[in-house]
Amino acid sequence: MFARKKKLLQAIERKVFRGFEVPEDLAPLTDIDPNEVGAGNKSGVTAEEVESIWAGVEDFYRRGAHPFVSLCVRRHGEMILNRSLGYVKGAMGECEPVVGSLETPVCLFSSSKAVSAMLIHKLAEEGHVELLTPVSYYIPEFAAGGKANITIHDLLSHRAGVPGIAADVPRDVLYNPDEALRHICEMETLHSDGRISAYHAVTGGFVMAKLVEVTTGLTIQQYLDTVFRQPLGMKYFTYGIGEEHHDNVARHYETGLKNPKPIENLLSNVLGASVSEVIEISNSPEFKSSVIPSGNIYSTAEEACRFFQMMLDRGEWQGQRVLDPVTVLRGTREVGGARLDKSLMLPMRYSAGMMLGGKPAGLYGVDTHHAFGHLGFSNILCWADPQRDLAVSLVSSGKPVISSHIVPLLFTVLNRINKACEPCVDGLYDLPQYHPAG
Repeated sequence: MFARKKKLLQAIERKVFRGFEVPEDLAPLTDIDPNEVGAGNKSGVTAEEVESIWAGVEDFYRRGAHPFVSLCVRRHGEMILNRSLGYVKGAMGECEPVVGSLETPVCLFSSSKAVSAMLIHKLAEEGHVELLTPVSYYIPEFAAGGKANITIHDLLSHRAGVPGIAADVPRDVLYNPDEALRHICEMETLHSDGRISAYHAVTGGFVMAKLVEVTTGLTIQQYLDTVFRQPLGMKYFTYGIGEEHHDNVARHYETGLKNPKPIENLLSNVLGASVSEVIEISNSPEFKSSVIPSGNIYSTAEEACRFFQMMLDRGEWQGQRVLDPVTVLRGTREVGGARLDKSLMLPMRYSAGMMLGGKPAGLYGVDTHHAFGHLGFSNILCWADPQRDLAVSLVSSGKPVISSHIVPLLFTVLNRINKACEPCVDGLYDLPQYHPAG
């Protein structure tokens, strides 16, 4: 009786679940970096633990919700795991299947926000802006609609009061930064003093780009290249991606179960479009060629992990100073504690630019109170955990919201990573002491 019920449920799920056919043998779809340091060494992670983490990823993949997945993990600065699995395109029969690799660029979606926010913190480090100064001091037109006193710090911590562009604004405004900024500046704020937390899915990035432009004379793309891409030796790590790489980008797919109307409505309000529309837009040449600072940095999993390793190392990468340690602290320090986010309708912990972990559990698994990073639509997770001396990037191409993939992701992959990398330090930064000139 139980076996018949189980088969019936599986048959129903196959009919309503949007996914792809997963082959039995995953080896031909797998790419493993020969530069993985292996177990032991400085990392303290055993070979069994590394393979257990990857087995969790394979289980996650077998649910059929993510045609392409790539994971990079660094512990104590050593890359203990860097692997990819799956198809760049063709997984759903739209063309001949193409297997991806570690060099496959993936759109980070909202994980891009963490990088863009740190560019603004770099502006402050260099003396171009003051974080507690109103945005309207630098961009006068932003003062309209009650926004005159909204500070840069409010903008970075999702308290600028303009969480989304109006529904009647044409979607192609994404590809016209000046027009997007005009709409944002004309909007009425939810508040005038930065007191309401409401996730800004798209709007904040266009304001950040203008701040870079008016204070440095550079585009945000040029500033990203100067501040992070070149110092960290990235191949990709740009807003949008060159046309020569368009065919190599992992294609996005609408997978999983159909979203119930309340969830679909919530996501449409947050994203400014339906999930189907967002996926269609994100696969378009226009999206790939545009600069959308809140949501379209293209990167490999290893490059994203490299960025967070630099953050973990107090702004240093391979002996080169990229950010001041105080700048890293400003960008990762909690703002206001956990509170209900009026866009996501979930309790969230933010810094001025990052989504923070939690205790007893949070975005990055169990006991991750000190972790900082960002979620990307819909199962992209990039973060660092100072308490564990851990940097991780998990990127994927499926865009499910409700699906059986959630269990192996949240309760297997993340927890196996965290269990293998038990807390080893207090999670606090040791900053250089201040010494007055002379």
